[in-house]
Amino acid sequence: MPESIQTTGIAATVDSTSDADLLAQTAIAVRDAGSALRERFGDVVRYETREELMRALAANDDVALDILRPRLALLRPDARLVEDELAGGALPPGEWWVLDPAEGNVNHLHALPDWAVTATLVRDNQPVLTAVHLPLTGETYTALAGAGAHLDGRPLHVSPTTDLGLSLVATSQARPDEDETVVRRIGSSITAMLFDALVVRTSVPATLHLLNVAAGRIDAFWQFAGARADLLPGALLVAEAGGRISDAEGCPWTPESESFLAAAPGVHTDAVTTLSR
Repeated sequence: MPESIQTTGIAATVDSTSDADLLAQTAIAVRDAGSALRERFGDVVRYETREELMRALAANDDVALDILRPRLALLRPDARLVEDELAGGALPPGEWWVLDPAEGNVNHLHALPDWAVTATLVRDNQPVLTAVHLPLTGETYTALAGAGAHLDGRPLHVSPTTDLGLSLVATSQARPDEDETVVRRIGSSITAMLFDALVVRTSVPATLHLLNVAAGRIDAFWQFAGARADLLPGALLVAEAGGRISDAEGCPWTPESESFLAAAPGVHTDAVTTLSR
């Protein structure tokens, strides 16, 4: 069992053939949903009001959900589905599918390439497996608790970097209309990281940054607030790739936490120090 899972609040379950098979079928489902969204991708979708924007976002979600819902229901008939992708906090006991049918949906509408389809199975509030598909590149990232993280079947490993001053780090805005306290905390954390890290990236969505942490391309990602669907897929991928997951103060992270940090082990402590100022 990877040490990061034991020490960061994301607990591994016992690996089994059934969960491995389930992950393979989940990956097929997110790829098919991604193909449907790719067909809708192209020109910038114009809108003049918040209502028009919300309708465009919902239309993308519905296209993917029409594929994901029946597929996942067949795979796990007793598992319930989290309908609100912006929701946070603990889930009731049992199995839940946590989906983001168009992660980075606003990027899709603006003809930007940073979007994905994600599906994560949560069992008694622990992520068991996840599949994240990037339709424009064709890449599929998967993780199974206790069995590692992979990109199209190739194992993923976080960065060996040990110097935050040489690190590429990233953060993301969890949602529009965040309250003033969170907005100011985001701003001060970016300022602190600009002093201590090499380069700071700021963009949405969180999942794509976390894929890069798991793949060793960037060294740390942090966010204040956030939804389960934003963070659970990447948290499992990073943990299974050997990274450390905590809140910004270094305490164990859960979906109820007010902050989130995923980092290569060699820079985690320094990142906590920077974010705790």
